[in-house]
Amino acid sequence: MGRIICAGLGPGDPELMSVRADRLVRSARHVAYFRKQGRPGQARKMVDGLLAPDVTEYPMEYPVTTELPFDSADYNDCLARFYDGWADRLAEQAQTRDIVVLCEGDPFFYGSFMHLYTRLQGRATVEVVPGVPGMVGCWWATGLPMTWGDDVLTVLMGTLPEDDLTRHMQAADAIAIMKTGRNLPRVRRALARAGKLEQAWLVQHGTMPQQQISRLVDTSMEVCPYFAIVLVHGQGRRPEVAP
Repeated sequence: MGRIICAGLGPGDPELMSVRADRLVRSARHVAYFRKQGRPGQARKMVDGLLAPDVTEYPMEYPVTTELPFDSADYNDCLARFYDGWADRLAEQAQTRDIVVLCEGDPFFYGSFMHLYTRLQGRATVEVVPGVPGMVGCWWATGLPMTWGDDVLTVLMGTLPEDDLTRHMQAADAIAIMKTGRNLPRVRRALARAGKLEQAWLVQHGTMPQQQISRLVDTSMEVCPYFAIVLVHGQGRRPEVAP
């Protein structure tokens, strides 16, 4: 019996990959990874130059991305059938060989592999190697501490309704907003309503060669890349000597 091993690759810079993930990637003979149709896939790009020359690749191409509303029944049904199909294929392959599934960030932190993980229980031996989440690489890239003292960190999805975003932002000390992309205008409006727009940073492609960091209030773009995170750093108590 083989295994299905999901390797968390970290935020983008291959040097931030764990020693175990690096070892798995270099020794793999069969690798699977998610990607949009016609794209190389971010996880696959992160391991360029690391894979063995004779590796067998299984690109798992999403059947839908933004063509349908993400909260629609058709969208959910399409993705469910996609994950069902790939769980079947991986379970069959794992009967005779190890398969390494590549996953950017950490597989258990909003990672697509989670949908395969639940479907594979009892059907194959599944292991998960944790990775540095993308938001961690982004706040490291800003050069500013993310939380102080008793700060509460809130992680939000830019896909949430504007009123929900605003409510969560008002109650948070430090904020990381993922899935920005075309939702950036909504995120900006919610931050303004919460009184935190001036404190927000936009980090695009954090830790990657094309990394860009800017204050959100100075950014005019209406759409940003999928691999972009908005950050509001905490300002909590610090054990400093009073002047």
